[in-house]
Amino acid sequence: MWTQLTSMRTALMLLLLLAVAAVPGSLFPQRPAGPEIVNQYLEDNPVQGEWLDRFQMFDVYSSVWFSAIYILLFVSLIGCVVPRAVKHAKDLRSAPPRTPRRLSRLPEYGKVLLESTGPAPAVAVEQAARILKKRGYRTDVREEPDGGASVGAERGYVREIGNIVFHLSLIGVLAFMAVGGLLSYSGQKILVEGEGFANTLVSYDAFTPGGAFSEDSLVPFSMTLESFEKVFDRESETHYGQPLDFTATMTVREGPEGQVEERVLKVNQPLDFGGTRVYLVGNGYAPEITVRDGNGDIAFQGPVVGQVQDEVYTSLLTIKVPDAQPEQLGFVGFFLPTAYTGEDGVAVSIDPELYNPELNLNSYSGDLGLDEGEPQNVYVLDTDDLTELNNRDLESGGITLSLGESYDLPEGKGSIRFDGVKPYVGLDILYDPGKWGVGIFAVLALVSLGVSLFVRRRRVWVRSATGPDGSTMVEYGLLARGEDFGLREENVSLRRQFEKTWPVVAPEDASGEPGESDDHQATSSTAGTTGATENRPE
Repeated sequence: MWTQLTSMRTALMLLLLLAVAAVPGSLFPQRPAGPEIVNQYLEDNPVQGEWLDRFQMFDVYSSVWFSAIYILLFVSLIGCVVPRAVKHAKDLRSAPPRTPRRLSRLPEYGKVLLESTGPAPAVAVEQAARILKKRGYRTDVREEPDGGASVGAERGYVREIGNIVFHLSLIGVLAFMAVGGLLSYSGQKILVEGEGFANTLVSYDAFTPGGAFSEDSLVPFSMTLESFEKVFDRESETHYGQPLDFTATMTVREGPEGQVEERVLKVNQPLDFGGTRVYLVGNGYAPEITVRDGNGDIAFQGPVVGQVQDEVYTSLLTIKVPDAQPEQLGFVGFFLPTAYTGEDGVAVSIDPELYNPELNLNSYSGDLGLDEGEPQNVYVLDTDDLTELNNRDLESGGITLSLGESYDLPEGKGSIRFDGVKPYVGLDILYDPGKWGVGIFAVLALVSLGVSLFVRRRRVWVRSATGPDGSTMVEYGLLARGEDFGLREENVSLRRQFEKTWPVVAPEDASGEPGESDDHQATSSTAGTTGATENRPE
């Protein structure tokens, strides 16, 4: 079982299985990302949702079966790569393979006859070893049983090193992903201009912790949104009104003893607090509203964050006033930065700037359901059990407020006033101690994969002996481990190096007259040579 688990085939199958197991995480809502979406899915699909929940389809990445695949892949890669690395380390210290008895059987073969003034066989082998070392080969000179000498050479060990490093990098990626999954956290916060934020759990609008998260790991810092500026295109006819730039000016303090300083937050230019990064991911408008109840008391006062619906910043507003007396109040409608009423009487926004801000609301009274202790979406008002007070289809009509205007609700239920508008920003706050390790090992995996794909593993043997006339005869052969389309070119390059180093007897053609040069002979891939030189035909 251990042998099967630690095989490369099993590792590849587990890697594929891990990718397939991650698919449900994209098909079904996940509790860490949005528990309220999962609850709504369970309400809409009671039977199917119950079975999906049993199989942890809403918690895919922390499920038992996904974790099992992850751990098995981790163990498989370690058990596969470590023995290979140990074996390769031994191969690096071992001598190249022994010289074959018949070099002419190798895929690439050549033979040269040196002139009488050439070096002795042993010296020729030493010189051949130096040539091979310059070309990146690891060499080993040895004596032959017939009294001659030979050299065995090999290069391309870095190919296997690249292969091993690639798989070690995969282990590193998995390990740091696990670290990130355990220790990381992410949260979201909406800041209205003038509001502050301290990095504590109670300050987040939404928070997703890692599996081993501890509140003590929160980096202490605080920040305040001083101002927010938007720049829109006002020159182009085709892109008029489209956003060009967003700039949030923040005052920040790192730690309780830190100095207050001003920093600029922009899109793709996050703030960094000891590894915790703050990203600007959204913005919009927050109309300032004052609501008085039926007793004339202020039941609500402050900015209300609007959900931007389109490119002209038409924003959906939901206002809940649970402290109103004698009945709770609720409002739903739209905020229009630049309102324009068409011939049909419907108001729309025609520009994202605050040229003509306007509120269009419907009002409700009754029990908002907040006293029951059940969590609600702040951007959704459940009107099933509420009494509608204002609507354009009712006699009272809808509520339309320009800046500074107020409106008295029907039946003496209270009033609402539009006091002003403030911009807000949406922030993503992320801490992931494993992301740098994942990035480094991912780059290392790509580099090592390139090395393992493009480096060729080759072996060369050169043997020399004394010929019949007393001169030195040198023959050599080349062998590739795996496919190597450049082996022929390596043969030609070696031949040229040998001919530059030694005085070689010129070859003769079939008529006995001196033939063409040895360089031309070495580059031919179809005809062998006779007499003094020989190249194996392809």
